[in-house]
Amino acid sequence: MSKKSGQKYYVVWRGFNPGIYTSWEECKKQVEGFEKAQYKSFTSKEEADNAFKQSYENIRELKGKKNLLELKTEKKPILNSLSVDAACKGNPGILEFRGVYTDTATEIFARGPYDEGTVNIGEFLAIVLGLAWLKKNKLVMPIYSDSKTAISWIKKKQVNTKLEWNKKNEPLLKAVLNAQKWLKENDFGEIPILKWETHLWGEIPADYGRK
Repeated sequence: MSKKSGQKYYVVWRGFNPGIYTSWEECKKQVEGFEKAQYKSFTSKEEADNAFKQSYENIRELKGKKNLLELKTEKKPILNSLSVDAACKGNPGILEFRGVYTDTATEIFARGPYDEGTVNIGEFLAIVLGLAWLKKNKLVMPIYSDSKTAISWIKKKQVNTKLEWNKKNEPLLKAVLNAQKWLKENDFGEIPILKWETHLWGEIPADYGRK
């Protein structure tokens, strides 16, 4: 069966009504406001049907994600580390972010969804949350992010965004302000914040797999 140009199919594993939907608006109704919703888009009905028969955990890995233990590159990631990532449907759009243990992709923390956010803001907040988690648990290990922008914001301890703040994304603004405050009040210099080299290592382990 040929694919309909531009058509996407959205599988919802965890949401108000799990199933397969043919538009983002329909999918959004099932996942927006649902804690730890699980969903992913596909470009054909066959792919969506096959995915829905499996668990979200089995299919969420991207084609671009590599087995980090089998990398042949001279430069390799530090497996004893945290990896963070954000997912945003739209720009701005519904935002989520999380941190995982790089070696096993075990989820350490997750936040969202937030209304009207951006990926860079999510990446920034994920790094700060990772720093706070490590400090709280008296651990020192690198944090990887694939966002150069978010890493630069961490260094400056200040977000520089064109996002328009309003009542709808006020909770996200409060999170950003609290994160900036934490950065200015805490010493985290011993924790390396590193750029994930996607072109060498594939997608970052924290990736949501929704592309």
